[in-house]
Amino acid sequence: MAVDVGQPRVPAWQRGKVASWLVTVDHKRIGILYIGTAGFFLAIAGFLALLIRTQLAQPDGAVVTGDSYNEVVTMHGTGMVFFVMVPVLAGLGNFLVPLMIGAPDMAFPRLNALSYWLYAFAGLVYCFSFLAAGGAANTGWTAYPPLSLAALGNGQDLWILSIHILTLSSMAGAINFIVTIHNMRTAGMSWMRLPLFVWSIEIYAWLLLLVLPVLSAGLTLLLLERQFPDTFQFFRPEDVAAGGSPVLFQHVFWFFGHPEVYIMVLPVFGIISEVIPVFARKPIFGYKAVAFSTVAIGFFSMLVWAHHMFTVGMPTYLNIWFMLASMVIAVPTGMKIFNWLATLWRGNISLDTPMLFALGFLSVFTMGGLSGIYLAAFPVDWQVHDTYFVVAHFHYVLFGGSMLGLLGGLFYWWPKIFGRMLSERIGKWTFLFVFVGFNLTFFPQHMLGLLGMPRRIYTYRDDGLWHAYNLLSTVGSYVMTVGFLLFLLAIVKSVNGRRAGNDPWQADTLEWYTTSPPPPHNFDDVPYVTSARPLYDLRRRLREAEAT
Repeated sequence: MAVDVGQPRVPAWQRGKVASWLVTVDHKRIGILYIGTAGFFLAIAGFLALLIRTQLAQPDGAVVTGDSYNEVVTMHGTGMVFFVMVPVLAGLGNFLVPLMIGAPDMAFPRLNALSYWLYAFAGLVYCFSFLAAGGAANTGWTAYPPLSLAALGNGQDLWILSIHILTLSSMAGAINFIVTIHNMRTAGMSWMRLPLFVWSIEIYAWLLLLVLPVLSAGLTLLLLERQFPDTFQFFRPEDVAAGGSPVLFQHVFWFFGHPEVYIMVLPVFGIISEVIPVFARKPIFGYKAVAFSTVAIGFFSMLVWAHHMFTVGMPTYLNIWFMLASMVIAVPTGMKIFNWLATLWRGNISLDTPMLFALGFLSVFTMGGLSGIYLAAFPVDWQVHDTYFVVAHFHYVLFGGSMLGLLGGLFYWWPKIFGRMLSERIGKWTFLFVFVGFNLTFFPQHMLGLLGMPRRIYTYRDDGLWHAYNLLSTVGSYVMTVGFLLFLLAIVKSVNGRRAGNDPWQADTLEWYTTSPPPPHNFDDVPYVTSARPLYDLRRRLREAEAT
């Protein structure tokens, strides 16, 4: 019997097939809107990535001009970082966090809806940048001055505005996550019984809340200096006497930018921490270590920002500090990896699609982390800074790591979200093409960087191995695209696919206690939580009751 949660009766027109989605405050629908919109921006950013790789497949390529290439690189990076990875994780969090903690909704449903529509509006402004006078933003996703101050046209201004609006969206969402997790947990769910995905969303939200105001301040100063250069001198190198310094913007940006890396990765750590125990048929090894390492990563991520700036001329003692801090953050990250491996050890492993993506994540992210330790040593960074070695490292951590984990999470929770199973056969082919294509794309870029190829160049001369590695990288990007098209095929086929029960994976967290998809009120009743595996405890009690 449905539970009346006290929501006001909505007019008939708001209950239509389209209008009900436009005015919804249901956290599950808002989560789906986030995921779908992020998928749209993934298509845009992915197409731009293919343009980049097609241009670089051959020496002296002529697919795009130099100016257009800079626009493509800028909008690709901006799209993937700001409009795909962070929002899609917010979408999963929106859908899952109330279900995982036994709550009927988010703490502030209308604020939740506002955060989504601000994100959609920010995305619209981002797209308008392509149509701006003078072209889209072309200064890279970091928008370093003095280049971003000299950029002509208003494409750069629209870029700044879109990120500003997105900042408001993310801050509203972060506040909602924190209040929901702190105040709406069901009976018995203490902090040490919280699902590890919820732990990751908690730290994700706090990081957003702490670093987004810094980014907003930096972008505001950048916009003011662009519009009123005679009045404001914050970042112009010729205005050093007045306090202006482009390095100041780098400090501001990377104080946000490095925690942003973990904002994109921590929820994926949470996904992996949920998927591996289910398909290894074992509880997570070292629950408290995994939970507290999440907190430690969030804390240390705010102390290492200047390892992106080893070449700007900082004093040696500062270089040493940021080098050591960057290496220290590898300790809690390594703890997670070893805990996941210990969970797999002697487990009854089932290689379903979510588990394949989780294992792929472990291998790729570990490689990206190891190359990150090299880059944390500032004498090494001096040699490979602004080369394709950094591009390869960045993508191994963020795309190979985050995207593989995200795809695993989508295959895992799709039955709960839509009530239908995704095709296992297509899912395994998706994993194969994405995993192989990713490594073909980005592993050769390590060698390109060591051979001295700078990033953000739109052409190069025929120089033997440069051509070979670039061609291999481009072939890999098309192989990976086939994988994403297969994922889209799996989604289309799932419309008439096999129906999922409440708990098709025999999982242990509360979201699998309700129906698939869940009702508007989420739960008719919620079992008392006695551990971090409430459904396992419930099944055990039922078996004991049947045996007596």
